[in-house]
Amino acid sequence: MLKTTPFHERTAALCVSHAWRRWAGYVVASSYELQHDREYHAIRSSAALLDISPLYKYLVRGPDAARLLDRVVTRDVGRAAVGQVLYTPWCDAAGKVLDDGTVARLEERVFRLTSADPNLGWLEANATGLDVDVADVSESTVALALQGPRSREILGQACDGSVPPLSYFRVATATLRDVPVTISRTGYTGDLGYEIWIDAAQALAAWDALIDVGTGYGITPAGILALDVARIEAGLMLLDVDYISARKALREGQKSSPFELGLGWAVALGKERFLGKAALAAESARGPEWEFVGVEVEWNSLERLYANVGLAPRVPTAAWRMSVPLYANGSQQIGYATSGCWSPLLKKYIALAHVRSRWAKPGTAVEMEITVEHVRRRAAARVVRKPFFDPERKRA
Repeated sequence: MLKTTPFHERTAALCVSHAWRRWAGYVVASSYELQHDREYHAIRSSAALLDISPLYKYLVRGPDAARLLDRVVTRDVGRAAVGQVLYTPWCDAAGKVLDDGTVARLEERVFRLTSADPNLGWLEANATGLDVDVADVSESTVALALQGPRSREILGQACDGSVPPLSYFRVATATLRDVPVTISRTGYTGDLGYEIWIDAAQALAAWDALIDVGTGYGITPAGILALDVARIEAGLMLLDVDYISARKALREGQKSSPFELGLGWAVALGKERFLGKAALAAESARGPEWEFVGVEVEWNSLERLYANVGLAPRVPTAAWRMSVPLYANGSQQIGYATSGCWSPLLKKYIALAHVRSRWAKPGTAVEMEITVEHVRRRAAARVVRKPFFDPERKRA
């Protein structure tokens, strides 16, 4: 049976579209309005409020907490300062990615790990012999994402100035209208934004405080459809869409390493040991076979495909999630796109894709399969750097 988050009393009343979807066993809004356009534009021009409570959350505590996390993730957790957040993948022994998420160092011996898939059993199995406690707090801790250029002003006013100036990927405690919260300068939109971590019993009070203060700043509850467009513009991958967990893969070719996903920067090969280190060190030396890139479809080429059948060009109204072949040299398939959208902000048709490494250089000419009037065609495209959108305000 699908569960509802502690914010459902508020979100259900706002969801006039009645468009719901499943996320990790919960029901969440796809969009609150009939179309997600206004919700997307709130992310980029004012502020959007998103219920991200279905994320899995684990508290890792004890003398060996950092040691356990260093054993399982690819980042160097032991070097993280208190108040720092690390984005990281984690791998199996063969160096293939199981999941990705964040590790926040809340205290010297207390960490919070977030993930898309359940990881409690995996953490406990790797904690053998260590003085550490791992607790699943997925239901007792809820979370809201406040994202957009006005998010800092809203949060500052709602917390009555109790939020210290947070640098990018830092976390601190604060009080949100008498509600104790933890706030991290993180998000999944590629914009200025924060994630607010709240005790489930205080969920509605926190939501009401943000809506009350944010109304004057254009705050808008937003659903998954708006978030999907924003995260593609930000070049951010999604588990089960842009890559398959090594736990779920049916064959070796479905698995990906951090280097193949563009996460080589998050692999600390200088650490003494961690799961997959030997395999990743070997791959680092020889180079990955695949790379995860951005692809931009050329508008003139797309326009011609539709003009040939007497139609104006059509672009997707929502982000798509499917495998779409990419070609080069006329007929050779060199990879596949996994998700894409029309970017309302950039006015471009963009996609995230896996390509063979020889075709991964920015500027490389490729073709993407496009179906026009039930016939498969190919539109000219080119490989570009990710992210597609990277505003200075995100880190400022």
